[in-house]
Amino acid sequence: MLIRMPIATYLRDCGYRVIEAASSDEALLVLQHHTKVDVLFSDVEVAGAVDAFGLSQWARKNRPEIKVVLAGSPKTAAKAAGKLCEEGPNLTKPYEPEAVEDYIRRLLALQTIGESSS
Repeated sequence: MLIRMPIATYLRDCGYRVIEAASSDEALLVLQHHTKVDVLFSDVEVAGAVDAFGLSQWARKNRPEIKVVLAGSPKTAAKAAGKLCEEGPNLTKPYEPEAVEDYIRRLLALQTIGESSS
C-alpha cells in the first residue's frame, strides 16, 4: 500500500505491509519498481507533479491489478467526478482509521474472490 502516516501506522498495526510515499512523484517511483502493491491509497490533495487523479489513472492503465482508493473532502468530490468520470473519492474526510481498514479489507476480499473465480 502507498499511504502516509498516521494511517500508515494504524494499518501496520492491523498487519498490513505499508509503503509510504511523501508525494505523487515518489508514489509513481514505488509503483514502477515494486512488483507487489495491492492497494494505492492517496489523498486527493497529494503533493507532487502529478495530482491524485493522474496517479490513479496511471495506476489503472499500467498496474490494473492495483485497487485505487482516493480520500478527499466533500468539496473535492465534484472535482474528482469531473476529472475521472467516476464516483469521486472513495472515502470522505475526515475519516476514522477503522473505516479505512474496513474499506481496504473489503477491497482485498473482492480481489481474492475475483481471482479464485477466474
